[in-house]
Amino acid sequence: MQRTAGPSQRGTETRQALLRAAAQVFHTVGFSRAGITEVVSRAGASVGGLYHHFTGKADLFLTLHEEFQHRQQDRTHRAVFQARQEGETNPTRLMNLAARAYLEGCIVERDTAWLFFSGDSPPGFDASMRTRLREWTSRNAALFRKADEPVDEGLLMVVSGAMMLAVTEVVHREDRTEARRLADNVMAVLARLEGDGHGQTPTKQG
Repeated sequence: MQRTAGPSQRGTETRQALLRAAAQVFHTVGFSRAGITEVVSRAGASVGGLYHHFTGKADLFLTLHEEFQHRQQDRTHRAVFQARQEGETNPTRLMNLAARAYLEGCIVERDTAWLFFSGDSPPGFDASMRTRLREWTSRNAALFRKADEPVDEGLLMVVSGAMMLAVTEVVHREDRTEARRLADNVMAVLARLEGDGHGQTPTKQG
């Protein structure tokens, strides 16, 4: 006998349908012009159902960002874990591998990532993004501390700034192959900062 979905499962399915619909509407018309009725209609839900799960379209947007960031963290953690399993200890190289995994996630989920770098977002979102960047920089600093290497704050600032610019450019590339080529070029530049394999960045000779 086929089981029918219980209230909890139906609620989960409705929530996910609303998030998918919101992502499509935000991508099509932008956050500012998006309407709740359009999201609800596309999701096949009710306005009451939406407000049961979310406080409004800003909450939808922020939830999409939180879930995207969780997936991105999983990608970067897996990349660093695998590299460590293979014997990698250079903190700069581990940081770059995490950055490459993040960029790859932005390419794979380009439409979703684009939402957060389109410049059309809820009030206060840009400040939240800056906080995220500081947190990412702090996690990178932890890589150096675990390796008992001095934290190169200048290097972290350069990599963090390069990543913000790289992500912005990658998600605006219409061609995925071109986006991946750009990501590869960025990572090739960052790889030059990996130094001698012991956490030391190269010094200029002259």
